Amino acid sequence: MTTILAEITGNLASAAGVFGAAIGVGLIGFRACESVGRNPGASGKILVQSILAMALAEGLGLLALLIAKSA
Repeated sequence: MTTILAEITGNLASAAGVFGAAIGVGLIGFRACESVGRNPGASGKILVQSILAMALAEGLGLLALLIAKSA
């Protein structure tokens, strides 16, 4: 019984971490599109920064997934 409970709580924790990363990536993409719409001349700089920010958000999501599964 305790192993099932531990597996369920680990799955919930990993799902919360990955969900948070997905929300972060969505917000970054939304704001990047909005800022390019306001200033099209800065699209190159905005693209680079948004890709870096999305990679960091995804990395944190994967880290949360690994930590929740190993605990």
